Amino acid sequence: MRIGFVSTYPPIECGIATYTSYLNEALRKIGNETFVVSPLGAHGVGVFPIYRPESTSMPTQIFDISAEFTPDIIHIQHEYGLYGPQRGVHVIGLIVMYKLAGIPVVTTLHTVQEEPDHAESTLLRLIVNESAAVIVHEQFQKDTLVKHFGQEEKIHAIYHGIREVEVIKDAKKKLGIEGKKVILLCGYFRPTKGFKKIVNLMPEICKQANDIVLLVAGKARGLEYLEYQIEFYEAINNSPVNDRIVVLRGQFPQHTFDTIVSASDIVVLPYEKGAQSGIMAQCFAFNKPVITSNLLAFRKLVKRSTGGWICKSNKEYIRDIIKILRDDDLCRTLQNNIKEYVKNYSSWTIIAQQHIKVYQSVVRIPYGRAKYVYWEEEK
Repeated sequence: MRIGFVSTYPPIECGIATYTSYLNEALRKIGNETFVVSPLGAHGVGVFPIYRPESTSMPTQIFDISAEFTPDIIHIQHEYGLYGPQRGVHVIGLIVMYKLAGIPVVTTLHTVQEEPDHAESTLLRLIVNESAAVIVHEQFQKDTLVKHFGQEEKIHAIYHGIREVEVIKDAKKKLGIEGKKVILLCGYFRPTKGFKKIVNLMPEICKQANDIVLLVAGKARGLEYLEYQIEFYEAINNSPVNDRIVVLRGQFPQHTFDTIVSASDIVVLPYEKGAQSGIMAQCFAFNKPVITSNLLAFRKLVKRSTGGWICKSNKEYIRDIIKILRDDDLCRTLQNNIKEYVKNYSSWTIIAQQHIKVYQSVVRIPYGRAKYVYWEEEK
């Protein structure tokens, strides 16, 4: 099958870009031909960086080049704000252009709030109506869309894919924290991530053991949330256990990020808002137990994987972090649970195959047993 993606793509700093790169790679491994139409700044094999998201000509630019490749399917990776003004209104015109040309569009909605606001509801209604199929990451997100917009038959829940990789050896040594029990906070520094809460809890956590350190890894995007950035770093700098907090700043390439995750013993996701977490999928790739907030998406994934615990209060964060760090048998059990979950339900190979089934359900020609053949030239 020839699949065209419309999406951000590495090295663009965006979780959607990372997601698309993994899905793209997994689909190519099982014999599909793919290309990606991306914003300027993207790079890779079969990647065409041609547009600026704020440009009024963006839909036409994307359509013109992608249609020339005569794809069987166009797969749009959607997140609010990626496709022009008004939360990304240009995506609607783009979907309609494909529809008029007879090219089926599958749209993955990476964020579906339980109660969409007016702008979200307006865009979602049009996306669901005009797309040939819609993919979300959780069943509750499908239920939300069906509740508001109907069309259950075209909406599919496919879990976020997870890599199957080996832990980076000597990761703690490389980071200068060998022999320590490591709590990891990672990702973009934003108020809704709740990272400052864990920084403020560290004095109490450190009372329980002298070998625990907090590893904070990530960055803010430019000067966004400037006031919060100042408050966050002041909380770290003024902490009475500042010597037990290690901060690594940067937009980390994959190997660097993998080394950081490999160095951790537990990952804490105290998010106050969000519909899913690519960071959680990255951490599960290394079988790292998680402690998360009570967000619905976290509750669902933790329950499915039995790879961590949910916390509703500061007291629970302190108690559960300490318990997992101190109990090696418990930690190994959680790690094994995650490994089995990824292997049986959420590896990128499994997720790619589920995508193919969705694509096949909307292609307009009844290919039957005809097989698409594509082999890359050996180098």
